[in-house]
Amino acid sequence: MRWSATAALVAALLVCSGLVAGCSSDDIPSPGAARIDVDTPQLRTLRTEAGIEACEPGTGAPVDHGLPDVTLPCLGGGEDVDLAGLRGPLVVNLWASWCGPCVKEMPEIAAFYERYGDQVPVIGIDYQDNQTAAAFDLAKRSGVTYPLLADTQGDLQAKPPFAARIAVPSFAFVAEDGTVTLELGRVKSVDDLVGLVEKHLGVRL
Repeated sequence: MRWSATAALVAALLVCSGLVAGCSSDDIPSPGAARIDVDTPQLRTLRTEAGIEACEPGTGAPVDHGLPDVTLPCLGGGEDVDLAGLRGPLVVNLWASWCGPCVKEMPEIAAFYERYGDQVPVIGIDYQDNQTAAAFDLAKRSGVTYPLLADTQGDLQAKPPFAARIAVPSFAFVAEDGTVTLELGRVKSVDDLVGLVEKHLGVRL
């Protein structure tokens, strides 16, 4: 007997609800990719209320070992950004509202930006996150004002230097020449991020 897609989804949700042991995100059948609008009047209002800065496209050309030639929309409206055009020193943070460690580290990244953003800017990429309102709520609660991009469809997945399975939180440290060094995992303090910037970008703060 063949189950319908709806029956299969219900069964998977029962597993994840704890009624049946064992669950991973890969067990839940996907209804198919759906484009998520990250530029709506509501999201523009939330971005303004949070005080998040406008996105600014880069001016460089793609380089070997640099960010991928992928264009992402600004979360909450604004100019799209081709990542390959960005130049450093720059910190790019991949995060999501559903990511517990991201929630814990975001205030530290916001504090780093407030203290050192004129020397080393920060850009956040909300990765595979369909909870756009929740993303803005997290950003606002964390004191984030640096620009935010959105990769709701996982366009960065398997695009070098990113792996096929991108872990969040993670950081891409972009040098002046556009080359990138990746660092996985969360930071626990501003000093942690300062140390990574000095290590990967050679900038003394």
